[in-house]
Amino acid sequence: MALEVERPDPPDLSGPGDPGDYDAVEEPEEWTGDDAPRRALAEMLEAGAWEDAFEEWRRGTSLSAEQFQAVVDLSVIDRFDFHYNPNAEDVGYRAPELLDDRPAPYDAALDRDDVQEIEGQLDDLGRIVSEVLENDYIDRSSEEFGYDWE
Repeated sequence: MALEVERPDPPDLSGPGDPGDYDAVEEPEEWTGDDAPRRALAEMLEAGAWEDAFEEWRRGTSLSAEQFQAVVDLSVIDRFDFHYNPNAEDVGYRAPELLDDRPAPYDAALDRDDVQEIEGQLDDLGRIVSEVLENDYIDRSSEEFGYDWE
């Protein structure tokens, strides 16, 4: 049975991240700090990639509505991050973890098994978002994603 919840807004990818900090991204020999691909990924998330991926994840997740509400209330979705890896031409992701210093209602309500379940399902969401971006949204012939027009 699918999780019946309202889709949260996508993460904004506002902070520059070191590519080596992401799952599925190799550490580049030299990181230039170019954030054009990150801006393009953020635009793709807003343009429908987040909606597509979230709906796919929502249909298969094992989270309860209460567990997902904790994710929303704790602003966990905002801490997702994605990065384009030009060497492998794929999207890496960093799935957020639930913080140890949760507010009292959630600290008492979420036991260790709940935390592990939530974090595992968030990792699945990150993987699905990466796959949707890679397969349905990224135009590898564009300038942002590695094509050199010169």
